[in-house]
Amino acid sequence: MNDLLLPDPASDNSSDQQPPQQRRPRGFAARNNNNNNSTESSTGKVVGKKEREREKERTKLRERHRRAITSRMLAGLRQHGNFTLPARADMNDVLAALAREAGWIVEADGTTYRPSPPLPALQLAPFPARQTECPLKIKSSLECPQSILRTEDSLSPGSLDSVVVAGRDLKSENYASASPINSSDCFQADQLMDDIRSVENGDDFTGTPNVPVYVMLSTGVINNFCQLIDPEGIRDELRHLKSLHVDGVVVHCWWGIVESWSPQKYLWAGYRELFSIIRGFKMKIQVVMAFHECGGNGSGDNPISLPKWVLEIGKDNQDIFFMDREGRRNTEYLSWGVDKERVLRGRTGIEVYYDFMRSFRMEFDDLFMESTISAVEIGLGASGELKYPSFTERIGWRYPGVGEFQCYDKYLQQSLRKASNLRGHSFWARGPDNAGQYNSRPQETGFFCDRGDYDSYYGRFFLQWYSKTLIDHADNVLCLANLAFEGTQLIVKIPAIYWWYRTTSHAAELTAGFYNPTNQDGYSSVFEVLKKHSVTLKFVCSGLQSSAPENGEASADLEGLIWQVLNSAWERGLTIAGQNALPCYDREGYTRIVEIAKPMNDPDHRHLLFFVYQQPSPLTQRDYGFSELDSFIRCMHGKHLNLLNVNLLELIILVLSP
Repeated sequence: MNDLLLPDPASDNSSDQQPPQQRRPRGFAARNNNNNNSTESSTGKVVGKKEREREKERTKLRERHRRAITSRMLAGLRQHGNFTLPARADMNDVLAALAREAGWIVEADGTTYRPSPPLPALQLAPFPARQTECPLKIKSSLECPQSILRTEDSLSPGSLDSVVVAGRDLKSENYASASPINSSDCFQADQLMDDIRSVENGDDFTGTPNVPVYVMLSTGVINNFCQLIDPEGIRDELRHLKSLHVDGVVVHCWWGIVESWSPQKYLWAGYRELFSIIRGFKMKIQVVMAFHECGGNGSGDNPISLPKWVLEIGKDNQDIFFMDREGRRNTEYLSWGVDKERVLRGRTGIEVYYDFMRSFRMEFDDLFMESTISAVEIGLGASGELKYPSFTERIGWRYPGVGEFQCYDKYLQQSLRKASNLRGHSFWARGPDNAGQYNSRPQETGFFCDRGDYDSYYGRFFLQWYSKTLIDHADNVLCLANLAFEGTQLIVKIPAIYWWYRTTSHAAELTAGFYNPTNQDGYSSVFEVLKKHSVTLKFVCSGLQSSAPENGEASADLEGLIWQVLNSAWERGLTIAGQNALPCYDREGYTRIVEIAKPMNDPDHRHLLFFVYQQPSPLTQRDYGFSELDSFIRCMHGKHLNLLNVNLLELIILVLSP
């Protein structure tokens, strides 16, 4: 028995290492404990499961959004870029296709590199003008410094460019006294060589579709008394344009001249004389029904106001004009609020426009019957373009300001109140109070900034009403224009508002009346109305000469806007014409116009119906070689430039001859 009472050493060690076991609850205590544990575990499992399900749904939505964007990108590349992408293309396929389009070589394993052209191609193709130095100075290539002619495979085109420039400087120092050719002669020869090699390198548009070219006559040919100022000067200008094979001219018929003094008293004498001269040269005429004023933006043209009797009405009733938030009136164009208000000596705005168009059609019926007048452009806003006068330099706007909304006259305010009441939110009958000033930038305002009020419930309502008012004005005027000019081609001019295009709000387009933020196509509804009336869209392409240095700061994207407008219009079956907004003299500007007019990579071979060229005054011509404007017109007509038939030796002799 004593042995049983002695402690066992083994059991003591084991008790030190292992914790004492607790008694398992039994009976009611066991059931109660199990219930508590199961409740806690089940609650935690339910919460965790719901959170995981929500996260799965969010992941699915994100993935679905990514796939939708990828699908639209691939569809656009296939349709508009002519990319041959597989049906289930991934980003590797897209990157490879873009790299190959840019001229890179992409192998099957993904190795990508730029091709190395042979040395003669590097010397001749990128720098055609610079290689003419030695031939023109009758110097052998062996006389050129060896360091200039030696190149390595590692040299890029940019580094080779610097080497050639250095060589030119060195040769000009060594042979300055020996050469009988002055700098202007060298420049003429370089220009001639550029003409030839540009055709060799693929700038030849022979066989491309014919795009007729019309030249816009200056506004000063008719004075404020509707008299033709300089008939002989007009004949000289038309004779010059005829020698350039221009298809026709564009003439503005100003409301402020023809109906200037009394309502429904129309003076057409000056235009009758002008049209007779143009008809004598057998040139087509496009007429602009100009219901806007001219010279308000410092354009340098002779100022032409709205009719005097309209301005007299405006002194007593300033609300017939557009007005900004500060109460400043804009007399460039009548407010669209008076389209159906009898405030113009018993007539509405629509009736005034119709009476003017009908009078013109009856006065020049003979020119319509013989098709001398081939088309009529209907002015629908400031500068003759379908837009609000939201950025007027006379009031203080400067590029690249966002502009201001022009809807504060009493007639448009009545329309806004009616629309807000129909929506059931009468407190929305106001313009935005945080949209900045004319020269504000989007991020400086609470309305146009990223995630700003433009995308709120109120912002969407206001912008839709603002844009719809613009569209309704176009619809109303075009209905009556079709009655007045039945069977004649009608044209409507659309502006190119390309600054702030890369922002989410597209602020400058919003103030001009085009509801075109990044999440929708704001031009589709406008083009539907133009399609309804079988109207030709004339797109004004600004900035064709070169990109302005401040475009980066202004988030400008002219190419992106052109791509959107042209494709949106073509998809709706509209015919499109073009017009340059700025005078264009250099070859680069002309080339960009031709590329826009006749896109070479368009699979449907679409092109502009015609192009209107705004010429400088006086018309500038090159003093050497071939006329830039003549070459431009030949390219638009799809004709050969006939430069390759000229022998290089003959050009050299021509330049060297006294």
